[in-house]
Amino acid sequence: MRKLTTRLLIASFVITLAITSSTTLAQKSKRTPGVEKTLTGYISDASCGLKHMEGMNEKDCTLMCARNGKFVLADRDKKVVYQLDDAGQKKAPEFAGQKVKVTGRLSGKRIRVTAIEAAS
Repeated sequence: MRKLTTRLLIASFVITLAITSSTTLAQKSKRTPGVEKTLTGYISDASCGLKHMEGMNEKDCTLMCARNGKFVLADRDKKVVYQLDDAGQKKAPEFAGQKVKVTGRLSGKRIRVTAIEAAS
């Protein structure tokens, strides 16, 4: 009887430890909602991403390709392309081909844009 009680206590402890550990890991993996970040890169289009066609300037290429696609933020230093939400799509054309700072909430590789401004 004593061995059975000890085994049950150990099993109960192991299960509790496993549940607590998995809950803690799940909470750490969630992104913090509402935290804004500012990312620097170039307003580009989804077709070209990090590199534009040869023989065209960046602004003309971006505007031409975005007619049939979407604007993106291309971080050439980190070699990452971020999708812009609908608000970003409306603000991006005036900055086509330019280096910018985009402020917004980052979710994976998608930005919920609150502001776009020219960067130096």
